Amino acid sequence: MTVIEGVPAPGAAELLGLILGSSFAAGLNLYATVLIAGLVQLAGWTTLPGGLGLLSHPMVLGIAGFLFVVEFLADKVPFVDNVWDAVHTFIRPTAAAAIAIGAMGGAPESWKIGAALLAGTVALTSHGAKASTRAAANVSPEPFSNWILSIGEDLLAGGLTWLATTHPYVAGCIVVVLLIVAVVLVRAIVRLARKWLVEPFVEGAGEPPAPAS
Repeated sequence: MTVIEGVPAPGAAELLGLILGSSFAAGLNLYATVLIAGLVQLAGWTTLPGGLGLLSHPMVLGIAGFLFVVEFLADKVPFVDNVWDAVHTFIRPTAAAAIAIGAMGGAPESWKIGAALLAGTVALTSHGAKASTRAAANVSPEPFSNWILSIGEDLLAGGLTWLATTHPYVAGCIVVVLLIVAVVLVRAIVRLARKWLVEPFVEGAGEPPAPAS
């Protein structure tokens, strides 16, 4: 097998697809990502690279399953989901970077650092799209949009993790499209927030004071 600086050339594209898919999924729901990746390994549907085989350990599966239930419930409650997302702003990208490092196995440190940076950035992008969308949805008093978004995110994270572990090429291509959508979505929400929240105050501050009667 030809080796490029410690990374098998035939598996390089698959490894990239796995990292992209798992990182985007982790940015949406970290615990679903770990749980499904571990179950896929445990069921024998695929063999996870590097040190990711540890995800199928019963203790890891148990903790991931418990935290998945906690997140599933917290993510359905308006404004509680915003606090949960705020806390996980640091957790999700960091965990995605750790998963990427584990996937690199015995690759050189430079490759591991690059994989960690890529994974953290992808996870932060999907997390930002998730958090900003949920914050915008919580402006509405009805809870249904929040529930629909939450369930959709769970399904997307789970499906993307399964694809990343079993069909990494497909997962990688999907994530490229999703990243573009996420960036466009975040920019649109930021513009709307600026229009609704910032511009009225700026315009009001710029108006001349009313003449005294």
